[in-house]
Amino acid sequence: MASLSRTIISLASRSSWLCYSKNTMRQTNTIKRTILTSAAVLSKEKSFWNLGKLNHLAIAVPDLEKATAFYRDVLGASVSDQLPLPEHGVTTVFIDLGNTKIELLHPLGENSPIEGFLSKKPEGGMHHICIEVDNIKDAMKDLVSNKIRTLSKEPRIGAHNKPVVFLHPKDCGGVLVELEEA
Repeated sequence: MASLSRTIISLASRSSWLCYSKNTMRQTNTIKRTILTSAAVLSKEKSFWNLGKLNHLAIAVPDLEKATAFYRDVLGASVSDQLPLPEHGVTTVFIDLGNTKIELLHPLGENSPIEGFLSKKPEGGMHHICIEVDNIKDAMKDLVSNKIRTLSKEPRIGAHNKPVVFLHPKDCGGVLVELEEA
C-alpha cells in the first residue's frame, strides 16, 4: 500500500502529462488533484513500516540455571549459552522453539529492570513480548503520533545485535512490548 501511494504521488506530481484540449486539460487537473488527495489519505492510513512475526516471549526468572535446565533437560529444547547484556541490566538465555523463541531474563548489575520486576513477583513470570518490524524508526514515529509512548527516545541495540525499543505497557493493554528491527 505504501509503495502504491508513493507511485501515485510520483505520477501525479509530474508535469509532463499530455493535454490535447482545454477540456482534456481540466479533466487531467481534476484527476491529478483526486490522485494526490487519495495518495495523501493512503499515506496517512498506512505508514511506511510493517509489523512482522513474533520474535520471542521473555520470562523473568529468579534462578537462571534452574530455568535453563527445565527447558533443556525436562522439555528437551535447544538452549543458548548465557549472554550477559550489561547495558540492559540482564543476562539472557534463548530457547529455540523453531517458529519463535523464549528469552529467559535474569538480573545483572544493581540497576537491573528485572530486579524490580522480581521484587514484585519473586517467582518470576512473563515480562514482555517482542515483535519484529521492518523499519524501527518509522514505527516509532508512527506510534508516537498515535500517542503510544516509547521507553526510550532512540532504539538501542538488543540481544540479537539489532535495534530495539520498548513500548509503555499502559499504552499496550498492560503488556510490555518490545519492537525489534528484522
